[in-house]
Amino acid sequence: MFVFACAGCGAELTTPLSQVALPIHARQTYGNGAQLPVLMKAGTFAVDPDPWGGPWRMWDEIDPGEAEARGIFAPVRALSDGTPGASVIAPGDIRGARLIPERRGGACCGVDGVDGPNMACEACDLPVATRVDDCSLWQAVRLSSDAVHRIPVDGAHSVPLTWAELASQEEETPLFEPISTWGGPLGPSHYWSWSPQWEAAAGHALAHLLVASRRQPVKVPDGAAADVFQRALDTLLPSGAPKRRAVLAGPGRPAPDADADILLVPVHPQTGRTWAPEGPAASAYLVPLPLGVWLWLASPQQYLPVPASGRIPQDVLRDDPLPMLPNYLFRADRETFQHTLVRLPAARSPWLRAILEDLPHLSGASTALF
Repeated sequence: MFVFACAGCGAELTTPLSQVALPIHARQTYGNGAQLPVLMKAGTFAVDPDPWGGPWRMWDEIDPGEAEARGIFAPVRALSDGTPGASVIAPGDIRGARLIPERRGGACCGVDGVDGPNMACEACDLPVATRVDDCSLWQAVRLSSDAVHRIPVDGAHSVPLTWAELASQEEETPLFEPISTWGGPLGPSHYWSWSPQWEAAAGHALAHLLVASRRQPVKVPDGAAADVFQRALDTLLPSGAPKRRAVLAGPGRPAPDADADILLVPVHPQTGRTWAPEGPAASAYLVPLPLGVWLWLASPQQYLPVPASGRIPQDVLRDDPLPMLPNYLFRADRETFQHTLVRLPAARSPWLRAILEDLPHLSGASTALF
């Protein structure tokens, strides 16, 4: 475990924290006026390897060689020139730091960090972190890598859980959920929607699925996976045969067939490592999914069609009131899709660049994919 300390005066700035993988939805902007929860679990931190926030440089100001050296293989609107390597924590884990009021930024309902670090060390006033809690953004504190350093602390050494332990302890991420909104004329409210985490996970996975397709049709498993991916794949890829087959694989599931071309597999939430098979399927393309999303696909919720006798069990689908389900087709998160695809070397391919250039059309049409 570690605590983070101010690089200027050495004052401790956090509670003891264990390192985990950065969530895929860390950079997501969701909806309009949505009140998203805290990004990181209490007592954890994750390192964001990419720059975040201003200053920004437009794409035509960047040499292609510099972009590729930074791991960007296709054009983007602009690139951050911020300092990379920020440590992301839950707001409740910060200590000994205060907000800088004049760096509120252009926020709507909170602070968004567009003016740079907005939290200073209480002991020496050095700007050390950026708090983000504006509407439509996941709440977090980003500790600047050039203003803090981490110090090992005494305590039990945290050993990553095994895949079997994770499968028994980790909670599934529901495909849809109520989204809270900020207070309006009638006070705080909520609406039912596809899960923001699922939309971000789908954007990340869809980029990998396109690369894995080799520009051939792809068939994903029936059920939730088809609801999430098949419409987009059928739109973005040529039709016809042969089709590349994607299957669900991971801990506790039967070994995938040798003829499986693509495997939908979980990512370890602590180490960030992707589950990999052994044997003939080891050569298949691995499409990473957050463990909670993968668990939902591996064991989808089953609802009884009619109430059981006696007290209604928790998992029975009620018909009074009717369950509040989303009223539009699932859409992958556009920003996560783009952020992922431009960082895959295959994005140099003309057909993938054409998809990136067509993103505004794919997002704005009545049959929007993003």
